Amino acid sequence: MSRILSTILMTASIVFIVYRYRYRIINVLLGLSWIRRVAVGSMMRLPGVKQKLMGSVFGGPSEW
Repeated sequence: MSRILSTILMTASIVFIVYRYRYRIINVLLGLSWIRRVAVGSMMRLPGVKQKLMGSVFGGPSEW
């Protein structure tokens, strides 16, 4: 019983810390060039994202 309670408490603590410092964690991760490259590449593969982004950056009709 004590082991289950400590596991639940530890998991809840980690979730709370990650939630509280989520923006700092994202900034640190995106500060690494290879992770940023993977993230941008993954977003550009989503349907419609590349078209909307390029349209808003380089002009043309906006669909937002």
